[in-house]
Amino acid sequence: MDAAFTAEQDEIRRTLREILGKRCGPDEVKAAVRTAAGHDRELWQQLARQLGLPGIAVAEEYGGVGCAPADLALACEETGRVLLPSPLLATAALCVPLITALGTGTQRSALLPPLAAGGLTAALAVSGPALATALALTGEDTAGHWSGGGRAGGVQARADASGGGWRLYGEVAQVLDGHSAALLLVAAHTGGFARSRTLLFLVREDAPGLVRTRQAVLDETRPQARIELRDVPAELLGDEGADVLGALAATGRTASAVLAAEAVGAAGQALARTVEYVRQREQFGRAIGSFQAVKHRLADLYVQVQAARSAAYYAAWDPDQGGLALAQALEALRLTAGEAIQLHGGIGFTWEHDAHLYFKRAAADELLFGPVHRLRAHAADRAGLFAAPAVVPAGSSGPVPVPAPAHGAAHGAAQDADPAGGPRTTPPASPPAPEKVAV
Repeated sequence: MDAAFTAEQDEIRRTLREILGKRCGPDEVKAAVRTAAGHDRELWQQLARQLGLPGIAVAEEYGGVGCAPADLALACEETGRVLLPSPLLATAALCVPLITALGTGTQRSALLPPLAAGGLTAALAVSGPALATALALTGEDTAGHWSGGGRAGGVQARADASGGGWRLYGEVAQVLDGHSAALLLVAAHTGGFARSRTLLFLVREDAPGLVRTRQAVLDETRPQARIELRDVPAELLGDEGADVLGALAATGRTASAVLAAEAVGAAGQALARTVEYVRQREQFGRAIGSFQAVKHRLADLYVQVQAARSAAYYAAWDPDQGGLALAQALEALRLTAGEAIQLHGGIGFTWEHDAHLYFKRAAADELLFGPVHRLRAHAADRAGLFAAPAVVPAGSSGPVPVPAPAHGAAHGAAQDADPAGGPRTTPPASPPAPEKVAV
């Protein structure tokens, strides 16, 4: 593995940081999130034209740049530094991989070029607060119960009686950029209880029966909407035999690496602003950054951020480690943003200061894609850390798995312990059967 960045990647980072530094100050960000779109449309078009930002991970045959997901993660680290409100995550990290993996040739040719050019934005809508589950970030749901499971709730799909497509009905909350996206990818359940399955459908913004309402959210830089589908006509993405759950899980792995890099960028910038502040703020005739207690707190944060950055870069190279990197990055962002508010003193708690924006990003991302402990637990399960140990009995040719003890078997630990004080590696031998004696 070569961890060094290429000249092209360094140029992407430099150019993007220069543009965002001029257009994404705290006041500009606050003004952009209060627009109807929730982001600066002019800046979005500039990033699409000059850098091809939405098409970084789109193949060149569809009008994209043709870079790897690692380049998208690198770009998102820069957008995370300024908390850029944009449809980049919803479009490029969530929807484009799904269309690429599941779409037919006609659908890819029709949708990917405008998505790569920035003229079309997309959003992924999954039922309920289940985005992390649908993307297999916090657990595996091979049955797709989060989409309704054949029972009431979620979004239901049925074939049109005329045979001309599909109809959707239901409601989806917490759809990232769902109020402004021109294209919706809706995960819906179909087949009833007997032939239950989850499929993805394409819904246009002008579809009859579609109602979109922007919601008041904790983090304004991550605008969300509630989608109501009232017998809405939809187009099936791909075919009915597509492995939708597998595609969502694969998308979740790459998206988690992108999100980890974005969180690292935000944490690094929050730390940099805090360091700059403690160098200038004076108390008792000296800068507060010169006090040893403050130095220790900042040193701990620096180690935390650098560890998260290393994990994020590794996940960009190996997306299978994205969940663990995301947990590390979200924790680093939460700790750094909290300490930033504390070390800024009274001004850090005010609405006018931008320290609260980083804290809200940390809390909102953990609610959407976490929490951290579930991300780590799922990564541990995938790695087999909690699998039952195996022992090799005497005279056996191979290991024999030892079943994990039941939750109620803890009271028998004393009887199962070795007389020397350590746990037994093999079950205790059964007492010999009594001998039969003839009388």
